[in-house]
Amino acid sequence: MADGNMETIFLKKGEDRRLRAGHLWIFSNEIDVKRSPLPAFAPGQPVRVAGSDGRPLGTGYVNPASLIAVRLVSRREDEPLDAALLRRRLSEALTLRERLFERPFYRLCHGEGDFLPGLVVDRHGDHVVCQVTTAGMEAQTEALIEVLDELLHPGSLLLDNDTASRALEGLERFQKDALGTAPEEITVEENGVSYAAPLRSGQKTGWFYDQRMNRAALSASLRGMPGCSVLDAFCYAGGFGALAARRGAGQVCFLDASSQALDYARRNAEGTGAAIETLQGDALARLAELRAQGRRFDAVCLDPPAFIKRKKDARQGLEAYRRVNELGFDLVKPGGLLMTCSCSHHLEADALRAAVTRAAAKRCRPARLLYQGFQGPDHPIHPAMPETAYLKAFLFQLPA
Repeated sequence: MADGNMETIFLKKGEDRRLRAGHLWIFSNEIDVKRSPLPAFAPGQPVRVAGSDGRPLGTGYVNPASLIAVRLVSRREDEPLDAALLRRRLSEALTLRERLFERPFYRLCHGEGDFLPGLVVDRHGDHVVCQVTTAGMEAQTEALIEVLDELLHPGSLLLDNDTASRALEGLERFQKDALGTAPEEITVEENGVSYAAPLRSGQKTGWFYDQRMNRAALSASLRGMPGCSVLDAFCYAGGFGALAARRGAGQVCFLDASSQALDYARRNAEGTGAAIETLQGDALARLAELRAQGRRFDAVCLDPPAFIKRKKDARQGLEAYRRVNELGFDLVKPGGLLMTCSCSHHLEADALRAAVTRAAAKRCRPARLLYQGFQGPDHPIHPAMPETAYLKAFLFQLPA
C-alpha cells in the first residue's frame, strides 16, 4: 500500500511523456498490468500514479472497465479526490467566474479545464445543475453536494446524470434533486438578454453558455443591417436568433427537430418586433426544402449537434459538415453572413474551415472570414489536452 492507503498504478516504459507534458488521462494500454493489474482495482478507487522508474506523477482515480483507465486530479502524490480538493478547486473556479461575469449565469466547472475530470456544473442564477460522468467523481457525490451548498447556497441542485457517456464508466443514468426542487423551466441571462429554457427536459444541462461570445459576434455583425432576415438552424431555445431579433433583425426563422425547442425559441424572440417563423423537422432536409423554395436570408447560423461523436465516424461526420455548409451557402443572400459551428472535439478547426472553403469553391461563391471563435471562458481549455477545445465557430461574409 502507498501513502494514505492509496495503491499505485505503474505505467509502461515511455508512456509517461504525455502526462509529464500536462495531460490528465491514462489509457488502459499504457499501464503496466503486471505490476498493477487493473482487475485488482475498484471503479472510482483513488490511486497514485508512477512512471516505470517509480517516480511519482500524481494522484488520480481508476476505472478498470473504462478505456480511459485513470484520470489525474493532482500532480502531488498525496492529494486524492476528496471534499478538501473539491472545495479548493471549485472555490478557485468560482472566483474566476465572478471575475469574468457580473451575473451568476455560467458554467462553474468544466471538467478537465477546471482540473476536476468527470464533473460539469452549470449555474443558472439560484439553480445549479451537476453532471457526473465518471466513477471516481461519482464516489464523491455527497462531498460535491456539500461543497456546492457551502459555496453557492442554491435554491435547487439537480443531479442531471442522464447522459450516455456514463455507460462507458459502467454507471446508471438518472436525474435527481439533490437540494431543493429544480424547476421545469429556468430564466438565464446572457449578453444582457434574458432567455427562458427548459431545465429538467432540456438538452444537456439546460443552456449552452459556451456559445455566448459567438452569439454576440453574430449579432454585432448585423449592425447596419436593420430589418435583416436571419435563419437560426439547429436553434434549440433560439440563442442566436433571439439575440439577433433584439439587435434589430426584422425576420427570424428558427429551425429545429424539437417542437419544445421551437416553442422556447419563439418565446425568447417575442416582443422584439421581428416577424418570427418556426420550422420543425430534420434540419438537413428542411434546409434543402428552403433552398428548393428559393428562400434566402441576410444571415444564416448553423449550430448542429456533434456530427462526429467517435473517431471512427470522422469520414461520415465530415461529409455531414460539408453538406450542411453547402446548404448554408445556398441560403445566404449576396453580401450576407454565414455563421458555422461545430461542437465535435474530433473535428479540428482547420477541418471545419476547409469544409466551408470547399463549399465556397463548389458553389463558386467568394467568402471572407470575419471572426473565428471557440467556447467561452467559463468553458476553459486545458492547454495540454486538445480534447477540451471542442467548440469551433466561424463567421463568413459572402460578397455579391
